[in-house]
Amino acid sequence: MIKINGIAASAGIAIARAFILEHSEYSTQQRAIENPESEITRLDAALDQSRIELEAIKSRTFKELGEKKAEIFESHLLILNDPELINPIKDKITEESVNAEFALHEIASQFIEMFENMKSAYLQERAADMRDVTKRILKHLLGITELSLTEISEETIVIAEDLTPSDTAQLNRNYVKGFATNTGGRTSHSAIMARSLEIPAVVGTQNITTQLKQGDIVIVDGLQGEVLVNPTEETIAEYRSKQEQHNRQVAEWKKLRDQNTLSKDGMHVELAANIGTPGDVIGVLDNGGEGVGLYRTEFLYMGRDKLPSEEVQYNAYKAVLEKMEGKPVVVRTLDIGGDKELPYMDLPKEMNPFLGFRAIRLCLDQQDIFRVQLRALLRASVYGNLRIMFPMIATLNEFREAKAVLLDEKEKLQAANIAVSEDIQLGIMVEIPSTAVLADQFAKEVDFFSIGTNDLIQYTMAADRMNERVSYLYQPYNPAILRLVKMVIDAAHHEGRWVGMCGEMAGDATAIPLLLGLGLDEFSMSASSILPARSQISKLNASEMKELAGKALNLGTAEEVVALVHAIQS
Repeated sequence: MIKINGIAASAGIAIARAFILEHSEYSTQQRAIENPESEITRLDAALDQSRIELEAIKSRTFKELGEKKAEIFESHLLILNDPELINPIKDKITEESVNAEFALHEIASQFIEMFENMKSAYLQERAADMRDVTKRILKHLLGITELSLTEISEETIVIAEDLTPSDTAQLNRNYVKGFATNTGGRTSHSAIMARSLEIPAVVGTQNITTQLKQGDIVIVDGLQGEVLVNPTEETIAEYRSKQEQHNRQVAEWKKLRDQNTLSKDGMHVELAANIGTPGDVIGVLDNGGEGVGLYRTEFLYMGRDKLPSEEVQYNAYKAVLEKMEGKPVVVRTLDIGGDKELPYMDLPKEMNPFLGFRAIRLCLDQQDIFRVQLRALLRASVYGNLRIMFPMIATLNEFREAKAVLLDEKEKLQAANIAVSEDIQLGIMVEIPSTAVLADQFAKEVDFFSIGTNDLIQYTMAADRMNERVSYLYQPYNPAILRLVKMVIDAAHHEGRWVGMCGEMAGDATAIPLLLGLGLDEFSMSASSILPARSQISKLNASEMKELAGKALNLGTAEEVVALVHAIQS
């Protein structure tokens, strides 16, 4: 048996045979051709084949997932039949005597760039549709034959490098019980679709496609982020039992979707979600999220070859605010650096990027980038309950400078008669120990804190959380971390401010009793963690957790804290 680790993208457990989805190389090199008419005939044949495929996919998607999900393939068919796309391709073939593949790629690329620069969010989304359609036509032009997801007729686990929108929409839930990919994260399209379909998924395994062969028995554990290849009968039986137990638990959690988050003795806390794209809001609402506690805007900047325009950002922020219908949305300004790079920005290589030129440091230095984002946020603010927070704040002067830039852009917009909300809360991420220690001073000037424990822990413990050799020092329950969290909460409450937490610790079942006892106001986590957390909090007495947290603060090790918490949970 082989165990492969990845990222838990969609909760649940699936057991079935592997279906390896392979995508071939698509070459569009220019070739001179002698007979343009024959190339146009090839193009027409590829278009016809693509139409037949898309009609079948649209019909199946409508039947399985409903009209809304099938709309994407209606737009793909419109692209295929659009003379404004097809005629220029044929003209290029005829006038320049080039092959159909090259002509298609050249013309489609022009349309993709045009769509990306449109002001309308709807038209910007057409760029992805154009890429998908182009790839489909190319497949037929190049004579590439691949096993199709539509051909699956038995229970399977799909294994792939990644999954495109077309791929995921073809997943028949009667047969596809889960999937695992080499690439992707929790906010990738494939992960979002997996949660929408409610099928278990593990992404970001790096090399799963090379670790097994077609037909191998596979277990996808979307709870732990593990994939087991060719397990023993005993292991399969063990996971069948876990599967049944999880399904029963999910049914119970769903009953809490529309309830407030109250402790056993009636204390209310807010359960919010961390998101990376506007599409993630569906999961927030489906899981009873009371707000968005962290919108990671850097995902708007990734996966493209240049900075997103103000209009692209405005439409994304507006979409999230509108969909949340007045519930609070905390947007983190650009947090690039550390483990998040933008190839097109050509930032200098650093010995220790986590402690280097990143986040607010980069934004204050390159204010042209920062101001574009702030303008987009301010313009979108009238569509909902916007809260803005700056990441990686180390000094009061950094916060003051960032706030001054924001107010300057607000003044410019108002001078141009552009509406801006007058009710935008402004806060900071608490990720750096110096900020936590000085929280009493920050609390006099900010509207709220959001504790980013992922970085706060590694900076406090001087241990890179990406380094396996020192991973034992990444200790969320260490009393030193708990004392810093208490320091921030107490300082904020003294000034009448609220405190949230948006690191992984906020959704951790062992940490939740401690955080409740420390007085945390808002817990922000992955959407799928909200209902389990609400269930857990409903069984906890806040006053008793306060006593528990007090004891934990006076212990000496993380292990002692864990033992203390587990003693009340047993």
